[in-house]
Amino acid sequence: MDRNPSPPCSDAEEEEGGDAVGNTVYSKHWLFSVLTRLIEVIAPGEPDPAASPEGARTELDEEMENDICKVWDMSMDEDVALFLQEFNAPDIFMGVFAKSKCPRLTEICVGILGNMACFQDICMSISKDENLGQVLLQRLCDSDSPTLLETSRLLLTCLSQPEVANVWVERIRENPSVYDCVCFIMSSSTNVELLVKVGEVVDKLFDLDEELMLTWIKNGTCRSVGPSVEDSPEELPDFKIVPCILEAAKQVRSDNPEGLDVYMHILQLLTTVDEGVQAIVQAPDGGKETWSLLYDLVCQELCQPDDPPIIVQEQKTVLASILSVLSAMFASQTEQEYTRMRKSKLCFFMFFFVYMPLIGSLIRILQYMEGCGKRAVDNSKESEQEESEGRTDVNEEDFHLKILKDICCELLSNMLQELTKENTLEGLHQGHLNEQTCSCAFQNLLPLYSASVENFLEVLREADQTLADNLEKRFPSLKVHT
Repeated sequence: MDRNPSPPCSDAEEEEGGDAVGNTVYSKHWLFSVLTRLIEVIAPGEPDPAASPEGARTELDEEMENDICKVWDMSMDEDVALFLQEFNAPDIFMGVFAKSKCPRLTEICVGILGNMACFQDICMSISKDENLGQVLLQRLCDSDSPTLLETSRLLLTCLSQPEVANVWVERIRENPSVYDCVCFIMSSSTNVELLVKVGEVVDKLFDLDEELMLTWIKNGTCRSVGPSVEDSPEELPDFKIVPCILEAAKQVRSDNPEGLDVYMHILQLLTTVDEGVQAIVQAPDGGKETWSLLYDLVCQELCQPDDPPIIVQEQKTVLASILSVLSAMFASQTEQEYTRMRKSKLCFFMFFFVYMPLIGSLIRILQYMEGCGKRAVDNSKESEQEESEGRTDVNEEDFHLKILKDICCELLSNMLQELTKENTLEGLHQGHLNEQTCSCAFQNLLPLYSASVENFLEVLREADQTLADNLEKRFPSLKVHT
């Protein structure tokens, strides 16, 4: 979306010094005139200037659009936002939502409210208005992508304000149509910017309220009936949350790394409750679509052999989310499915073609983290005189890397425990396992996961006695147990 026209200055302020809004150079008189014209739009008996005689959607009058866009720009200033609040602009916009047939006008009015909500007192006022709150949630059922984007931005702004977040969570919980509309957007939209913003809303909701997340996980088996909203889909499908998240993740995957991070974190939040794990692994495809997407991201896109080790710093949060979900899925599938086919030939092929490259990727991530750790030590020696604020940032960075390492080690240890002689031989043949990678794995897994390492070393001894002996020499503590 192109930048809106620059807001007008107050000529009266320059001449008389009394027409300015607060400490700005914007004219009160001009703002009054624009809002008055908006009131005329919603006045009883007055036709919508953006509607044709048949009531069909038309373009907004160019002059009106330019002026209201200027207000949109101006509303980012707190003095202007307060002035609009005092002039009851939210009530005027609510009337526009009810009467206007012009998507552009609706988008702009929601956008102005979104700017106003950035200021705490105004956000509290908007949030406590039950009628306005219901009308804004209904906008999620709009068919206009720009309006949906501004509505999502407004909701995220309100959910990010601790003073009113619970008001919106409760309101959303009481409106089943929100679930349907959000799922419809995630599963059908190709607008990456909209998908990212809707994802941020869902991520924030799940982070704020586990009960709401559980409700949305369980939805899809019974219909949720919401208010009838014009331009909403006539018959919404019977949505389930996991397939909708996956579809959105696929859309944002290549165009928006931040958006991919958001959707991976949503999946990670689902795995914090047993119902979420079951929703993933007990899908009609047995969780194969989820596993396939995450596996492909780790093994084919993120932290690849031709990337510099520092890449793990940039990708640490998305990698942590992905590996956390894979770990939960692996643990669940090991209990349910893998046990049944442990002795079958399918086990060997599945482990090599599906799991072995993942083991190689996990070890590569750990290797890159070791490289980053050495660099961090060198940097800390050079920056001992830096201010404490700078050191706090470094510590925060280390904290996120530690989380990634912990998740990576847990998944790797679980996978090593399931290796057989046959797929270990294939792993050695394909280069996923060698002395360097095994040493890296042992270095990071010991002593916390010593049982897993010892079990793998026994299997490795059957596949390559020399390599096993060399590893025992490098890690003397293992000899006691072997």
